[in-house]
Amino acid sequence: MNTISMGAYRPSQKLHPLSLLAQLTSRQTSGCLQVSSGTVTWSLYLEHGKLIYVSNTVDSFGRLDRQLRRLSTQVPSLISAVRVQLRLLFENSSSRLPHGRDYEAIYWLVEQQHLTSAQAAKLIEDLAKEVLESFLLAQMGSYEVIEQDLLSGLPRLCQLDARPLVEYCQNHLRRRHLSGQAAVAVDQPRILSQNGVHSAAEQRTEQRTEQRTEQKVQPPAYAYKSTQSPGNSSPKLEAPAAKSTYTIACIDDSPTVLQAIKSFLDDKSFAVIAISDPIKALMQVIRSRPDLILLDVTMPNLDGYELCSLLRKHPNFRHTPIVMVTGNTGFIDRAKAKLVGASGYLTKPFTQPDLIKVVFKHLT
Repeated sequence: MNTISMGAYRPSQKLHPLSLLAQLTSRQTSGCLQVSSGTVTWSLYLEHGKLIYVSNTVDSFGRLDRQLRRLSTQVPSLISAVRVQLRLLFENSSSRLPHGRDYEAIYWLVEQQHLTSAQAAKLIEDLAKEVLESFLLAQMGSYEVIEQDLLSGLPRLCQLDARPLVEYCQNHLRRRHLSGQAAVAVDQPRILSQNGVHSAAEQRTEQRTEQRTEQKVQPPAYAYKSTQSPGNSSPKLEAPAAKSTYTIACIDDSPTVLQAIKSFLDDKSFAVIAISDPIKALMQVIRSRPDLILLDVTMPNLDGYELCSLLRKHPNFRHTPIVMVTGNTGFIDRAKAKLVGASGYLTKPFTQPDLIKVVFKHLT
């Protein structure tokens, strides 16, 4: 077995993930193992040879959100509003942890009493299984062992024995191989494409489960702003806004896109109005008086820019948020959107969290 030069960064080479992990656990290493292969980097945080947290750079908050959606069947307070706030606070925040913002987010859930310590530990274990499975498939790359307490100042939510986790992942990979499923090196987030939604069966199952859960709890319309209390560095939740349900008009000539947006916004906080005919859209919007408008750019007869300009001329919609939804990402397209008075821009393809973040950004 090759030895690891602690703190030394190696160029790309053949990787032996299981061997790397075995050496660190047997030496009771404390620090962070970072392994890079292609565009993916894994970070394994250890303390005295035990795993504290495991993450990678492939949509870590999408992965966390999927696990929280499943957990919401047991924890009704994990409604979509809380999960969206979590992403707004931590996904793009500065962090001293390499790829560790999701760990800070889990600690915040515990601090805000959305999760107990035991539930957080189980969540971290489930995330570790998901990430380690892809880690074990890495074949070429480089690695570095950082022998520093990168989690200094944050509590240890759990300590995991690597061996049973690895055995679980190996058994799962073996079952997938025997069942004829192709092994994948990294997990892929669900996205809304130009023509539809990937992993539709999984999405429908999750939505039905979450809908049953969230019917028990009325989700508050939070104001998503990060504030800090004196002597406490953790973000706090501001008081809920007075409005509990927002009306959102979606104007798009594609029934598939409209249905996908409706399913993405399947929450008691939203009332979604789907409009497929751009010619009739103006009158329907005037009648419904939505709080926010999602407007497709490319439509027959009347494009989104023209419709946005017409809406801005109406006295009722001079200040209504209008978000342009399109696959065009060029500077000229964004400039045109700004010229006609658009409030924001959402680029296709987008994930459910992308859509919800844009919606809450403009509603608050």
